[in-house]
Amino acid sequence: MLLESIRQSLDELIYLLDQLSDQDYSKSCQALSNATIGEHTRHILEMFQCLEQSYDSGILNYDDRQRNKQIQTETEFAKQCITQIKTGLKSENKIICLEQFIDGLTMRIQSNYYRELLYNLEHCVHHQALIKVAVLQFENIIIDENFGVARSTIAYRKQCVQ
Repeated sequence: MLLESIRQSLDELIYLLDQLSDQDYSKSCQALSNATIGEHTRHILEMFQCLEQSYDSGILNYDDRQRNKQIQTETEFAKQCITQIKTGLKSENKIICLEQFIDGLTMRIQSNYYRELLYNLEHCVHHQALIKVAVLQFENIIIDENFGVARSTIAYRKQCVQ
């Protein structure tokens, strides 16, 4: 279920990228402090990539992202990255050590792969909500009403309609 939800969110992102030119993808949005859809997309993807690259070693540090500008400027490259992320999702859970440098100290906290996948899914949805704000500046983009909405909120809304 978790892996399917991640694939669905990433597919929604591909659907959006299919509608954007590289120019629109890289266009600043004033409502997002001049960030671009591409920058938010890169951030989403690099968090997933970082988790995938850390799977074998079991030591995960999200600050060690590559920050690859090509992801944030080229929709085709971003879509290739999404496909690789979806393919690389692991079905086996395992213990992972989450590492972060905070206030001059390196902190290590035990986590697990599924917990970090769940974090990345929620993180993805959060940034999709921000991307949705940027999409409002374009007239001919079709985006699902649930794009950038948490799964729990979607379920709650369905329950309220009944």
